[in-house]
Amino acid sequence: MSDLQTVHLAGSDGKLIRGDRIEGADRQILFITGFLSKRWGSKSQALAKWCREQGWGFCCYDVRGFGDSEGTFSDYSLSDWIADARTVVSLLQGGPRLTIVGNSIGGWIAWLIAQDRSIVERLVLIAPAFNMMGERAKEISVERCDRWKTTGWMPWDDDPLHKDWPLAWQWVEESERYWAESFLKLRQVKTTILHGLQDRVIRPAGSWRFVEEVLRRDPEFPIELLLKTGDHRLSSPEHLATLRRLVTGE
Repeated sequence: MSDLQTVHLAGSDGKLIRGDRIEGADRQILFITGFLSKRWGSKSQALAKWCREQGWGFCCYDVRGFGDSEGTFSDYSLSDWIADARTVVSLLQGGPRLTIVGNSIGGWIAWLIAQDRSIVERLVLIAPAFNMMGERAKEISVERCDRWKTTGWMPWDDDPLHKDWPLAWQWVEESERYWAESFLKLRQVKTTILHGLQDRVIRPAGSWRFVEEVLRRDPEFPIELLLKTGDHRLSSPEHLATLRRLVTGE
């Protein structure tokens, strides 16, 4: 692991975005995590291993307010997470061609970044959470949604993993705004969406509708949807083998 460099990047508020980077030639992979996920999990560890084998660069990071990065979670929203991704991509801008692998909400962020960053030539989106908070607001009961608006805060759900991480209603407003902008300027970036058929967190129908809308607007857009047996995590050895094939072409 001696080739792993620690990354410290200042956000717009001066708080540090912390991550890790491996420098390489010919190609580099950026991994953008999912909601409430730290940067080093089974997917990022596998990606780093494959990049070492290929001699490629690799980078992953924690958003401000979570993991090893500075700041308080409740001080940040979707626009800040997008800004963090832009900051990291700027770091990688002078390097070789870039593939972004985005997980869950990180998949949607990857899509948004790729539309205006020419260094991004490939996207692999794993169970992408398009309009994540806007969709969540539609799924919950009217009473709970009203409380969210009135109090201004609500956790994703009452699961012990989520209940201590309240989300501002601002997340919903920003989610809807970025969703409305998701198709405004389509840049043809080769895109593969990998989604589990048994995903009950972010349902695969959302990815199907997304692909349909992209192709309705640009029938020649290089996008494909790969549906696999599995849940939202898609982290089994079989799923990681599929991810490897998508990323490395082997």
